Amino acid sequence: MNFDSIITIAAFGVYLIFMICIGMYFMGKSRTTTDYFLGGRKLGSWVTSMSAQASDMSGWLLMGLPGAAYLSGISAGWIAIGLAVGTYLNWLLVAKPLRQYTKVANDAITLPQFFKNRFQDESGMISVIAAVFILVFFLFYTASGFVSCAKLFSSVFGIPYLVSLLVGAAVVISYTFAGGFFAVCWTDFFQGLLMFFCVIAVPSIAIGSLGGPSDFLAQVEAFNPNFLNMFVDGETNTPYTVLGIVSLLAWGLGYFGQPHILVRFMGISSPSAIKKSRRIASIWVLISLTAAVLIGVSGRMFLGDGLLVTAGNEATIYINMVSRIFPVFIAGIFLSAILAAIMSTADSQLLVTASAITEDFYHNKIRPNASPSELMWVSRICVIAVALIAVFIATNQNSTVLGLVEYAWAGFGSAFGPLVLCSLFWRRTNKYGAYAGIIVGGVVDLVWAQLSGGIFELYEIVPGFVCGLIAIFVVSLLTPAPSKAVTDQFDSYRTCEE
Repeated sequence: MNFDSIITIAAFGVYLIFMICIGMYFMGKSRTTTDYFLGGRKLGSWVTSMSAQASDMSGWLLMGLPGAAYLSGISAGWIAIGLAVGTYLNWLLVAKPLRQYTKVANDAITLPQFFKNRFQDESGMISVIAAVFILVFFLFYTASGFVSCAKLFSSVFGIPYLVSLLVGAAVVISYTFAGGFFAVCWTDFFQGLLMFFCVIAVPSIAIGSLGGPSDFLAQVEAFNPNFLNMFVDGETNTPYTVLGIVSLLAWGLGYFGQPHILVRFMGISSPSAIKKSRRIASIWVLISLTAAVLIGVSGRMFLGDGLLVTAGNEATIYINMVSRIFPVFIAGIFLSAILAAIMSTADSQLLVTASAITEDFYHNKIRPNASPSELMWVSRICVIAVALIAVFIATNQNSTVLGLVEYAWAGFGSAFGPLVLCSLFWRRTNKYGAYAGIIVGGVVDLVWAQLSGGIFELYEIVPGFVCGLIAIFVVSLLTPAPSKAVTDQFDSYRTCEE
């Protein structure tokens, strides 16, 4: 191992130790599952917004999206546009109502629990069904983070993929296991700041080294004019179809159903803090996504076509640029931003999955009288168990970060997105419609993803979301109206401020 590698490892080590220390600090502050999974609803605006967006973006902000832009040019930005719009609408439409309603609905601390309490489903089956979908899709989502982490370590240090995978997973598990929601949100806060700084700095320096914006654009134009055309895929030089553009923009639909993002709304200190959080989150997302696309395009000019030799290697564009641009220790800090992106998402997903298993399976169906101490330890065991399964999925080195994220994102958007919106805004929604929405949306998404050709090239979130929404409306109208207790609760939640 050479001196440069030692210095880079030192930079990584400082970062990782800092994250673990945060987890240890908050270990004694989580005494109940409400604390462990929701932070006692005590988060401020800055921590809520930065945590939500950091957990949202995952490793694909610095690997998946720049990699797509490296191949296709600015047309990769259609995803970014969809996500930026989706982020804003989610904060605008869902954040405050969900914070209020989960408090009114018997202080629900998980999304499945909210569905159960919202529709007063005494059987508890709606929370079980929702928890099953969370478990299935988050296994793939968490696996995507571990894949990103493994590729980072193996690319930078030449460490075998499997060893890299285990090291990254061990750090995420350690602080999530220890500190729960507080640790996750505070680590996400610092990780979000680091990601924001790095994602702006890298393309800015690269474009400057290429002669500034004018020279950079001229070089891109000379290389491939389609790299600057939003309506043409720069990789294949073929125009996007309406179907293709809709598919990319449709990523924005996914926000309404992402449990690891929605739980941030539930944990904010008060509904009045949401407006400030929305502004912070929207600015962060808009700038970060734009910069991520620029990393890919500037990287193609800065590094050439060298990353095309190995399939899937385009995802390392940020890593390669950082290694070329910065001195070794600074490069180590900038590479830690990838760890930040990965961990800020993986930790949230582990926690939400553990909460679904603990509260909606174990507490709801197996041990209704379990003590707070017992539930805390079950929660921590679930964190480890889910992580190990995700690690197993991630052992497939050929998995693409964007591919895994794409699959899980659509699944949540289809299964939960329509129901979240209807639960908050349509008084007539009943539990039968809720059952239908989750099952139809989730199943349509899963089936559609396995088909190809023609209309089936449409991103599965679109048919999944639409079919789930239709199912909720049709079944709710064909079955008995919700009880007076349910509608009274609906009428009261909008005036709740705590």
